[in-house]
Amino acid sequence: MSETLIDLLQYYGAAAGAIAALIVSLDLGRRWTGFGFCIFVTSSIALLLWGFLSKEGEGIGAQNGILFVINVIGVYRYLIRKAPPQPAAEAGA
Repeated sequence: MSETLIDLLQYYGAAAGAIAALIVSLDLGRRWTGFGFCIFVTSSIALLLWGFLSKEGEGIGAQNGILFVINVIGVYRYLIRKAPPQPAAEAGA
């Protein structure tokens, strides 16, 4: 694989992760947070690929494998699941 493509994966992953973190941190509602998690998913995929295709990024690749699963859970919670979770106090009552 070309070094240019590997570099693009690295920089896309970093930029997309920063944008997704900003969107999630702004707390603009469930839909926007869900879109932020979708961007996180693409960031995780890019950094996972970069980590295992580059010579020095295996740790980042492994970390983003785990983050990919976490981000998919975020997409499910904020975009796919219909009912928001009940607070713990109400669920036990």
